[in-house]
Amino acid sequence: MVERQIPHPLDAILKAASDPTRRDILTLLAQEGPQRITDIHARFSMSLNAISKHIKVLEAAGLVKRRTEWREHLIEVQMDPLGDIDRWFKGLRSIWEMRLEALDDILNEGAAKDD
Repeated sequence: MVERQIPHPLDAILKAASDPTRRDILTLLAQEGPQRITDIHARFSMSLNAISKHIKVLEAAGLVKRRTEWREHLIEVQMDPLGDIDRWFKGLRSIWEMRLEALDDILNEGAAKDD
């Protein structure tokens, strides 16, 4: 029997960032700052409804935040969740570095025995 696991916060972040359109939206917001949904929509060849759905996925993952100024809804990138991804990759990187160092030690021992 498979136990149901509680989703990890990284799951939503990685899922949201897995789509090229959502990555392009994040890049746009990071480079140019907060944008209205209609301004974001103007940059893509898809419906306003589709862009809105992409933004909702990004909001649910915490990668963007919506703020209201008068009647304007501005979408701005949130960089903090990206730090979670960076920390996860650093952990993976350290595991591989330890494995490569162990392999290097084994190869050096073999080379020393051959001398």
